Amino acid sequence: MPDAKSRSWTKTLLACFLTAAAVSLAIAIFTGESESDSRPDTQPLRFAEYGGVVDWWSPIPTEVKTASLSTESGSNIARSDYAGPDACAKCHSREYDMWSEHPHRWMNARATEETVRADFESLASLTYLKGKATFYREDDGYRMKLERDGVRRIYTVTQTIGSRFFQYCVGHQLEGPEPSEHACYTVDHVLPFGYWLDRKEWVPTVHVHWAELHGEAVDEEDLPSEQRHDPFALPHERFSYTMYYQCNQCHTTMPFGDLMVRNPALIGRHSPVAVHFSVPDYLAANHKEIDQLAGKKTSELSDQEISDILSLAQKWDAREEAVTLGISCESCHLGAKEHAIGAAKRPHFFPRSPDLYPYTPNNETGKQDYGRSHANVNWACGRCHSGNRRLLAGGMSTWNSTEYTDAMRGSCYSELTCIDCHNPHQATGPKWTVPANQSDSVCLRCHDQFESPLARQAHTHHSPDTMGSHCMDCHMPRLNEGLQDVVRTHMIFSPTQPQMIEANQPNACNMCHVDKPIDWTLGRLSEWYGREYDTAKIAASDGLPNAAAGISWLHSSDQSVRLIALDALARRQSHWALPHMLKALDDPFIINRQFARISIEELLDVQLSDHGYHFYMTAEERIEPLGKLRQLLLPENSADGTSPMP
Repeated sequence: MPDAKSRSWTKTLLACFLTAAAVSLAIAIFTGESESDSRPDTQPLRFAEYGGVVDWWSPIPTEVKTASLSTESGSNIARSDYAGPDACAKCHSREYDMWSEHPHRWMNARATEETVRADFESLASLTYLKGKATFYREDDGYRMKLERDGVRRIYTVTQTIGSRFFQYCVGHQLEGPEPSEHACYTVDHVLPFGYWLDRKEWVPTVHVHWAELHGEAVDEEDLPSEQRHDPFALPHERFSYTMYYQCNQCHTTMPFGDLMVRNPALIGRHSPVAVHFSVPDYLAANHKEIDQLAGKKTSELSDQEISDILSLAQKWDAREEAVTLGISCESCHLGAKEHAIGAAKRPHFFPRSPDLYPYTPNNETGKQDYGRSHANVNWACGRCHSGNRRLLAGGMSTWNSTEYTDAMRGSCYSELTCIDCHNPHQATGPKWTVPANQSDSVCLRCHDQFESPLARQAHTHHSPDTMGSHCMDCHMPRLNEGLQDVVRTHMIFSPTQPQMIEANQPNACNMCHVDKPIDWTLGRLSEWYGREYDTAKIAASDGLPNAAAGISWLHSSDQSVRLIALDALARRQSHWALPHMLKALDDPFIINRQFARISIEELLDVQLSDHGYHFYMTAEERIEPLGKLRQLLLPENSADGTSPMP
């Protein structure tokens, strides 16, 4: 949601929206001083700029319209412009069938027999924070009951989120200690427990709740367990859960025009050109239910009325306003009804509307490209796969869903498109299964000097067809937490980048050579590429710079570095690191304990729950099962939790 600063009615357009010759005129226009501006001084220009999107609340000046690119007639951004996925199936049956099994389709769905994959049938339950959560069916619906210290809350599940690794639940409270006017009874929100599909067990939701820290909203994933929300607490003085309408910014197919109103910051972040948008005109034509617009001219709207409209738009219910729940064809293709009924040869990949005016100073043709251009295709992905996450020292995000933002921080996307590697219609599956040589071929289209095995070996100093010879292993290492797996960062960068190495955070070399210390890596990078680093920074860095890199990272104060280390050690079958990995089962962060469990179970082919351990236990509850696991799994010479370095 845009912050207060970005919502303020600024009076100056950024110069990047204007040609150099028009800057002086534009400043006059947008301060109400242009002689050609016939509006009285009492009607100031009001607009808000969000990256590449400019939402206008006063009439868009003629000068802006004149300077805009030539646009095609018609519209593909209003709800009436959308046909829905079933209309696409008539001609595109293959793509439709693939999409039907795609996680995009099931990112959000109504809770029905067809969509619910979580176990509500066996009266499953779990104990968490000394409370009990039970999951069951009642009155043909799905229920979640929370009980502790004589206090009971019952939720009804109305929708689901996700189908690939976890299925989270959305619903509202039916019974509880809160007063009847509390929002928990009327506003659907993400519920505190979700279902881990691979492991077939209920667990606390880790990723989608927010907490307040130092006056700012922080995702609970980035907080240690003791600072996370207690779902059994009495009473819920404030609404701590993520409200459903916040999820449907990306998890549903909303009309593009609606997104321009309710989340312009997301739409504008990676917009290939500046887009000027008349919000009142669009709303008047497509949302006649908005009382503030009734019988009023745009110029008559007060700031409070504008604020009320934005608040209302934020809360639009996708079940009523969306084209589909989940991501369907027209999330990317935009409203394609004209195409579906045969009135247009192809759908347009760029938004068009009488209320929308695109502008860029570098367009030689004076016309906007509405086709499947490099910029338009990438923006289709970037409208959802973008955002802000906590960053590693190298500038890449620590966890998933912001892939395009990361891509734009790195190299190559002046040439690459997302669909060079990803088929948007076809599900990836639990693991990335594209052969490494096939992925390399995408890179070699530009970097053809490394196509021959000899040239590749001279560049990588690794034998052909080994991990160190493949492009992604070095330039897109696994640094991104992805729910139950560490996946590749989409920020393409050099493995010799100093920021990660000098901060003693995971670098591409030691992601494979987890048993080697950072000094070993420095020697190779100096010998092979002539790179030198500030060893004083490394010596003063976090972790244990003299230890094996995998162990050093496990001792980092950065939660994400420790998590990445666990995954890297398990991938390299590092049995020698088991004592240190077992300590990670007691990490203060719940997400790290989850990944420690995953890594150890994959390394040893065991189930830790069989020995009484659950990653969501309290520190006190973990003491006994961890003691048993150390006795069971550690060799006698390292039972104290230490391990000889390899």
